[in-house]
Formats: sequence, structure tokens, C-alpha cells
Amino acid sequence: MKILAITSCPNGIAHTYMAQEKLEQAAKKMGVDIKVETQGGVGAENVLTAKEIREADGIIIAADRQVDLSRFNGKRLINENVREGIHHPETLIQRIIDQDAKIYHDKNATTQSNDSDDEEDQKSGIQMVYQHLMNGVSFMVPFIVVGGLLIAIALTLGGHPTSEGLKIPDDSFWKAIENIGKLSFGFMVPILAGYIAYSIADKPGLVPGMIGGAIAADGSLYGSEAGAGFLGGIVAGFIAGYVAKWIKNIRVPKAMAPIMPIIIIPILASLVVGLIFIFLIGAPISGIFTALTGWLKGMQGANIIILALIIGAMIAFDMGGPVNKVAFLFGSALIAEGNYAVMGMVAVAVCTPPIGLGLATFVQKHKFNHAEQEMGKASFTMGLFGITEGAIPFAAQDPLRIIPSNMIGAMVAAVIAAMGGVGDRVAHGGPIVAVLGGIDHIIWFFIAVIIGSLVTMITILILKRNTPVTDVEENQVDAHLETSTNSSQESKHSESKVDESVEHNDNVFQKDVININTNVKTKEEAIDYMVKNLKEHRFINNEDVVKQAILNREAESTTAIGMNVAIPHAKSDAVKQPTVAVLQNKEGVDWISLDETLPKILFMIVVPNDSNNTHLKLLQRLSRSLMDDKTREALINAPSKDDIYDILKEI
Repeated sequence: MKILAITSCPNGIAHTYMAQEKLEQAAKKMGVDIKVETQGGVGAENVLTAKEIREADGIIIAADRQVDLSRFNGKRLINENVREGIHHPETLIQRIIDQDAKIYHDKNATTQSNDSDDEEDQKSGIQMVYQHLMNGVSFMVPFIVVGGLLIAIALTLGGHPTSEGLKIPDDSFWKAIENIGKLSFGFMVPILAGYIAYSIADKPGLVPGMIGGAIAADGSLYGSEAGAGFLGGIVAGFIAGYVAKWIKNIRVPKAMAPIMPIIIIPILASLVVGLIFIFLIGAPISGIFTALTGWLKGMQGANIIILALIIGAMIAFDMGGPVNKVAFLFGSALIAEGNYAVMGMVAVAVCTPPIGLGLATFVQKHKFNHAEQEMGKASFTMGLFGITEGAIPFAAQDPLRIIPSNMIGAMVAAVIAAMGGVGDRVAHGGPIVAVLGGIDHIIWFFIAVIIGSLVTMITILILKRNTPVTDVEENQVDAHLETSTNSSQESKHSESKVDESVEHNDNVFQKDVININTNVKTKEEAIDYMVKNLKEHRFINNEDVVKQAILNREAESTTAIGMNVAIPHAKSDAVKQPTVAVLQNKEGVDWISLDETLPKILFMIVVPNDSNNTHLKLLQRLSRSLMDDKTREALINAPSKDDIYDILKEI
């Protein structure tokens, strides 16, 4: 079974690659061959070839942007939003396997079928509107970022204080930089409208969309002192797109077909959207937009707090999803109107969830398994760069605790930013923007981020219980103990020794260090007992050194993995040979575990420092075997050490 996929999100930063990773992981688990093309912010990567498409059994599209589907004509195709690729990759793959996907027929292809379905039929009307809107936003954002940063840099380095704020002299070099930034802002509305129309009608919609957007931005064309702003751009984009699409579907003589997309459609659609805007809707939309911006500028006290609460909640609710993107669009589009306050609220709210979650995994490691601790590091880093999506893996695993915690922290941060007058001149958030000079009232910005992140962290740690372990994957096995790679020859030699030692369990499991003892009550007593037992039978030559290595590992995070099992382990030069000591206590040992169960069967793995990855092999083998309920229960209830040894020989 060969499946191809495309992932894409509006900004092309996080969701695109998270969906790729989830689809690849699910396919590997299901034994399916998959290749995923990513259409991210840097363009298309891992591009699907014509040969691969011909040989594919099905296509999965997980995207919130318009994707060209013409190359998949005649293939079974699933078209869903990018979040489906992140949260339900197995379901999407299974639908292809079960042939529960319609065959896609391109309308422009030479062969069609009566049962052909337009790709839009596979998504609801709201989903398609959102996809078209986000396509425009994804192309608009870079213009705002470039414009905002250039203006911020110019004002910071070349601005002079005046009664009206920082001003740059006309004869200054920095005035040219500021003008370039303003020019970039000028493209914002036409680009937004143009690529909304492009998403709807493909290339024939681009020109009328951009013309409609330019008209929306120029209020003088319809008797308004101010333009219609981003609201007008959105309306113009949808009108241009659907008009162009309607004209495109009109049947014309074959002789006219070549000039339709380059002459007829752009001219007619441009005239329609232009005349509608100039004579019918331009002035009303401009009035609405002017009232909106005036209301926002005049907000004070309770009103601005309410707005901040709403913005913070929306940003953190779905972490890069539709609700988040609506709030982001609202904030970023107002930058061109000189209102930086709303984007200031967005800027602090986008980074508090990932930073707060990262801090939580550092502060109380026992509440998170090893994989989550690694995700916490990535989440914290992504938060510094204003990427909210770093919090998604945590929310997917524990939504009822993580999402409310994220929202509370983001709302607190947004309120502090609003009260402190924080402004963001760039359509992005996080500390990175402050470092680059795009933030007004930078001290209040960092106060908001720090307090919001701490509130997120504290709320999570209060609500979150110790995480139950339901699966232990190979990539979750204690990376802390991995050593650096030696030369290739040494590595191969070591690995062969590892495989040999693990295969011959008689060399690893020894009856002398298998014990049944109900007098051991605590973690410390259990570690002392097992280390002394290893020293007594000469598997180690220094009791204190090995014990300290075990405790150092335990300080990283609990090795009580849940399900009444603990696997403390360490590498040390004081260990003579790879050995696994076993302790059974049917009453349980007082040991903080991931699912709050008391360990009743304990495995202490000790290996020499020069044993390369022996401990990993043993951990993997034990972990997989202990996932089996019958094996685990048999070890816990075994009546004698001989019975325990016999069971372990079969692992």
C-alpha cells in the first residue's frame, strides 16, 4: 500500500510539519508506505513526482490553504484540514486502505465522470470560506512582518523624540528604510484580496482580487476619507474569486478557450468587483471599518480588559487553529491602521502557552513522561519565537486540563499587555519580536509574558495528575543515558556485544539478585536493598558509586513507569557486567509513579560505561514485555524467585 500526502497550514511554520510527522508515524505503525509533501513557509519540499502519483493507492490532503489538485486526477483523494492530519492520522490512512475515499476528477481534465466530485464538496461551506481566507492571510503576513520590522528598526535607530512621538528627519538615511516599510504595508490589502480570490478561482482570480483589494484600500475612489481596510479586502477577495469562478465555468467556443484565463476572465471579473465596490459597498464597508478602528482606539478601562480577555482566550483556545487565526488576523490587519494595541495583546498571548508548558515540564518532571519532557524543551523554544503550536501535543493528550490552563495564562498576559500599553508593529509575537525592536513598552511586554507563562505553568501543575503510561515506545527510552558514538568499528563491535548479552538472558538475569521482600517500603529502601544485593554477589565493586548513579537518574524523572512497575537504571564504571536485579513486593513500594500506582515489581538495570547501548536494549525489551498484562501479573504474583526467573528467561 502506497499513500501520498500533502500538508499545509496558513503560516507554513508549525502545523504543516506537525501533520507531516504524525502521518509518517501513523503510517509506520500501520505498515503503510507514505510520502508527505510539505507546502510550508519556505515553499514545497519533498515534492511528489509524477511516477509516485501514478503508483499511489490514494492521496491525503491535510491543508488549510488551497492546494492544486489537478495532478491527482483519477486518484482516490481525501481533502481535510491540517488539524485532522495532526489529531487523526490513523483515521485518514485507514480511509485510504478501506477505499473510503472518492475518486477525484479534475474539471479541466479531458475525461470526466458523472460521479465526479469537486474537491470543495468534500468540505463544508464554512471550511472552504476559512480555507480561502487563510490562503489570503498566509500571503499577507510576510508583507506586514517586513513592513513592521523595517519601520521599527528605522524609528529605533533614526528616530528623534518629538511631541508626537519618534519622527525621522526627511533627509535621514533611515527615512528611506521607513518608506520601504510603509510601501510593504501598502501591499497588505491587495495581497489579502488577491490570494483569497486565487484560492477560489485559481490564477484567473488573482488579478481581479488584487485590483479589488487596491480599490478597497483607496477610499478616494468611493468618496471616503479612509479606505475599507482589511474588511474591504476580504469582501473584495471573495467577490472577485466567485465572479471569476462563475465566468470560468461558462462554456465557450474552443477558439475562445485560450484567451479566457488571461483576458476575458480577469477583465470582466475586475470590472464587476471594481464597480460593485465603487458604487455599492465601498462607502458602507469603509464606514464600518472606520467606526471599528475608532472604537478600538478609544477603548479604556473595563472595555479594553474585556477585549484583552477575548483575544487571549481565542489565541490559546485552539493554538493555531481557526479561532486563533481569526484573532491573529484581527490584530495583524489593524497594524496598517496605526493600531498596535490589539496585536500587542496577541503578541503576548501566542507565546505564553508553549513557554508555560515548557516550564511545567522542567519544574515537576514526575508529572510528565520522558517524551513529554522532550516536547517541553521544544515547546519552550517555540514559545520564544512566538509559535503557539508548540503546545498542541500536550493539548492533544490532555485537552481538559491543558487547554483551560493555556487560556487562563494567555488571558492574564493579554490583560497585562493591554493595561501596560504594549503595542506590536509586526504581525508576529513572542520575545523574538521584542528583541528585534517591534514592540512598544517592552518592559510591560516581558512582564506580561513572564506572569502569563507562570500562571499557565502553575495552573497546569495544579490540574495535571501524574500521567498514566499506556505505551512505551523505543524512542521514549531514557535518552539521558545514551553515550556519544565511538568510531564506526568500535560501535559495530559494541553493538554485537550488546546483542549477544541481551540475547543470552542467563548473563543478564541472575537468580542471586532476584528477591521477594515485603519489608522494603520506600523507594530509598528499595534502591539500597537492590544495590547491596548486587554488591554482595559481586556484580558491582562500589556500592556508593552505583547508588549515586541510580539516584542521579531518578532525579531526572521517575522511573516508576506505572502499572505497578519501576525500572531504575544506571551506567557506571563500578559495574562489572550488565545485570538486572529484580525485587518483588506484592504490597507495593512508596514510589512516585506516572499513574500513581505503587510499584510491585522492580527491575534495576546496571551496566558498565563501556557497554554502549546495552541498557537501551534491556529497557526496550522489558518495556515491551511488561506492556503485556499477563506477563506483568505473572511476575507480580510469582510465588518464588525460581518462578520469576523462569518468566524472565522467556522475555
